[in-house]
Amino acid sequence: MTTYWCERAWLDGGPRERVRVTTDGDRITGVAAGADPEPGDVRLPGIVLPGFANAHSHAFHRALRGRTHDRGGTFWTWRERMYALAARLDPDRYLALARAAYAEMALAGVTCVGEFHYLHHDRGGARYADPNAMGRALVQAAADAGVRITLLDTCYVAGGLGASGHLPLDGVQLRFGDGDAHAWAERFGELTDTDRARVGAAVHSVRAVPAGQLPVVAHAAAGRPLHLHLSEQPRENEACRAFYGCTPTALLAEQGLLGPSTTAVHATHLTDHDVELLGGSGTTVCACPGTEADLADGIGPFRALRHAGSPLAVGSDQHAAVDLLAEARLVELHERLAFGERGRIAPGALVDALTAHGHACLGWPDAGRIAPGARADLVAVRLDSPRTAGVAPEQVVMAASAADVHTVVADGRLVVDAGEHVLGDVGRLLADAVDPIWEEQ
Repeated sequence: MTTYWCERAWLDGGPRERVRVTTDGDRITGVAAGADPEPGDVRLPGIVLPGFANAHSHAFHRALRGRTHDRGGTFWTWRERMYALAARLDPDRYLALARAAYAEMALAGVTCVGEFHYLHHDRGGARYADPNAMGRALVQAAADAGVRITLLDTCYVAGGLGASGHLPLDGVQLRFGDGDAHAWAERFGELTDTDRARVGAAVHSVRAVPAGQLPVVAHAAAGRPLHLHLSEQPRENEACRAFYGCTPTALLAEQGLLGPSTTAVHATHLTDHDVELLGGSGTTVCACPGTEADLADGIGPFRALRHAGSPLAVGSDQHAAVDLLAEARLVELHERLAFGERGRIAPGALVDALTAHGHACLGWPDAGRIAPGARADLVAVRLDSPRTAGVAPEQVVMAASAADVHTVVADGRLVVDAGEHVLGDVGRLLADAVDPIWEEQ
């Protein structure tokens, strides 16, 4: 049993002072506010938040940071650089890169990551001896980095969508596909949960999975989280309207994919009816505003979605930066830019997106709260740094950054102590993983 004494902790409803949190293994067994510290308590500074959930990650994209900004263009030109990276990875390289990427996330307060995984097969599209070798590398990487993972194994069977229909996979895309949704479901069925890793499903997008195959994915995902990219780019909407005669959101609704177990990632370019369909079905929406800005995607209607009934989560997606506090803050700041009004989404709602809602959409409803019975995930954020000194604790999400994360406890295990990861120098881990990839000719 371990007891933590927190100067302040974020309990249901907001910050409370002088909080003792008792843990036994991976669970919180007691929470007492207004309590004095006792001998043997582990003292946590600043304000202690529940663990953060990074609800949308492509771990291999971390190797693109700082390597795509000299070319201009759009999402579609950036994608060509991403494809070049995908062609260079194998299970060993993927393990090293993902381990370092997840350790960087832990330094930022992440205790659970949702990995949207579509890099399945060998360079020519042939299966490895273990058809899930790449997915298992991601699960191992998360365990090494000290975080939980939901492996969102992704169905990706078409190379795109045009006015005349779906295109075949081509080039590096062959690595992503299983032939059809039935073959994907067969491979997907070989994956199993563990105590710290859960399996979910994903539809890459309506571009990559024809409508007739969407119900196959939904059936295979029954009882598990189901995630999908949605309307990230106007071109996706235009192609869907041209071929199917409706928006991507409407197509997903027709095929029965929306609902409380589903998370729509990005949801950037939506009609009012799309918002009603997502909110009315209780579909979670995962905003990735850092990536949406980096790739010039646009600003999603996140306040409207929340008011319509969609819980909000956040993710760092392509990891142009790994700072989940900043991602949550950007949800509000982008709303301000779009609508010319401050206070569109309250700080408490942003904390919910960062914690409880993110964990729930990844299949961990027992995480994201500091309460008896919840998983023992604690993130101590400094309130005495140049960024946070003088900040009202209830508004910490509007000021703090990943650099202010002092201590991270995940499932009762110390992962980050005084800003240092238990694996050591994470910058060196990242350099050792990324540099060899780009040195290959």
